[in-house]
Amino acid sequence: MASPDDSPLLSDALRRAAARLAEVGVTDPSVDTELLAAFVLGSGRGGVQAAAIRGDRLTVADASRLDELVTRRATREPLQHIIGTAPFRHLELRVGPGVFVPRPETEVVAQLAIDALRAAASASPIAVDLGTGSGAIALAMATEVPHARVYAAENSVDAFVWTKENFAHVGAGNATLAFIDLAHAFPELDGTVSVVASNPPYVPDAAIPRDPEVRFFDPPAALYGGEDGLDVVRVLSGVGLRLAHPGGLIVIEHGEWQGEAIRGILEADGWRAAATHPDLTMRDRATTALRP
Repeated sequence: MASPDDSPLLSDALRRAAARLAEVGVTDPSVDTELLAAFVLGSGRGGVQAAAIRGDRLTVADASRLDELVTRRATREPLQHIIGTAPFRHLELRVGPGVFVPRPETEVVAQLAIDALRAAASASPIAVDLGTGSGAIALAMATEVPHARVYAAENSVDAFVWTKENFAHVGAGNATLAFIDLAHAFPELDGTVSVVASNPPYVPDAAIPRDPEVRFFDPPAALYGGEDGLDVVRVLSGVGLRLAHPGGLIVIEHGEWQGEAIRGILEADGWRAAATHPDLTMRDRATTALRP
């Protein structure tokens, strides 16, 4: 039987693990290491930091488990796939292979949608999230604007498994999920929607995402949007015009160099007041426009 002295100090284990992740180019190796340790210990990241400062030791079993998870992360398997969840605003969403992992920058997109939904001149405004993936934008709208009715569409079988799980887990009674292609979604809502939101695939087909986590683990259908990356945006523009009532808003996430092109698409289709908005890193991230 191992004596306490055989058990490694948590601080030492964290330092070694962070060094391994740094060697393979993980962006925030210390953060990822602390989150993996928190997962192993059933704690929060702050609890791990406090335990390391106190000089706590890991059990042999926990040290072995942490080493296994760090080895997986060192292959650049996404942290969220390993621990099974991804934070999004106030939500913890369940994610894994087959579904796009929600990113912090999409929280800004959700905020634009939420602000417009709160400002809608209706006691029960309607919002639609097209290509909802994990359900991030839809569930953020539904939980943060509880008087709204939110509809979400997803047509990937692999992603829909996770979407259904998140809708069930969050349990927002004002949110409705449908397995349907976004091009044909919710004809019964035509002309009634206050906010049409989407984080579509927008990477040009020939582009190779920098990060291995994206390149090898995010589903291609959630990434690539045709030769210029804007094929789905063109569809969204038309669908948005069908769904939105006059004065309704469309909110589309995109890459930092695509704002001008998307404004052009929307304006050519008849949308008004097209504007592009930065994320928290000051990169252009979302474009909005109003239904005439």
